[in-house]
Amino acid sequence: MRKALVTGGASGLGAACALRLRDAGHSVTTIDRAEGADASVDVTRRAEIEAFVAEHGPFDVLVNSAGVVGPNTDFVDVPTDAWERTIEVNLTGTFHTCQAVLPRMLERGWGRIVNIASIAGMEGNPRLTAYSASKAAVIGLTKALGKELATSGVLVNAIAPAVIETPMNATTHPDVLATLVEKIPMKRLGRAEEVAELVSWLASDACSFSTGAVYDISGGRASY
Repeated sequence: MRKALVTGGASGLGAACALRLRDAGHSVTTIDRAEGADASVDVTRRAEIEAFVAEHGPFDVLVNSAGVVGPNTDFVDVPTDAWERTIEVNLTGTFHTCQAVLPRMLERGWGRIVNIASIAGMEGNPRLTAYSASKAAVIGLTKALGKELATSGVLVNAIAPAVIETPMNATTHPDVLATLVEKIPMKRLGRAEEVAELVSWLASDACSFSTGAVYDISGGRASY
C-alpha cells in the first residue's frame, strides 16, 4: 500500500483528494493548521515539516493543497505582510514539503507530486495579485522540478483549477463570484471531487509519461 501526504487536508480540495486517494487504496495522512486533519502542521515552518515526515514517512505521493487566497484589493493597496504571507503559504510551503519528501522518493525510484496551482497563475486575476503571483510561481516550480527529475521515477505535475466550490471560496463576495463564473464556458463552479479525480490519476501508475505539466480543470475557461 502506497502512502500519501495531503497538505491542507482538513477541508475543500485537500479533503476531497484525501478521500479519493483512500478510495484508490492509498494510506493517506492529512496535515493542516485547521482542525479536521490527521495532524496540525504548518507548511511554512520547515522544522515542523521535516519532523513530521521523518516520523510518519516515507511518502510515495505528495499532494500540495495548502493555500490561502490572500488580499483581495487593488495592487497599490496590498499590505506587505499580506503579500509575504500569501507567498509563504502557497509557494514556500510547497517548496518545504517537496524538499522534505523527495530524498526517500528518489531512493525508492518512484514518487508522485501533485501541486495545486490555479487558473489565476496562468491568466492572472485582477485584485488578486499576490495569489496570482504565488500560483504562477508554483507552476514554474512544477515545470522546473518535473524536468529535473524526469528520469528518476518521480513525476511532478500541477493542476490549474478555476473557481471550485470549497470553504475557501465561501466568503467570496457574490458579485465577485458571479464575475468569475461568467468567465467559465460551462457556467458553473467546479466541484472538489472533480479535481480529486484528476489528482488521483496524477498520483497513480497510470500517469507514466507526464511530468512538469499543468492540467487545466476550468470548465473551458483556460485560453492557453
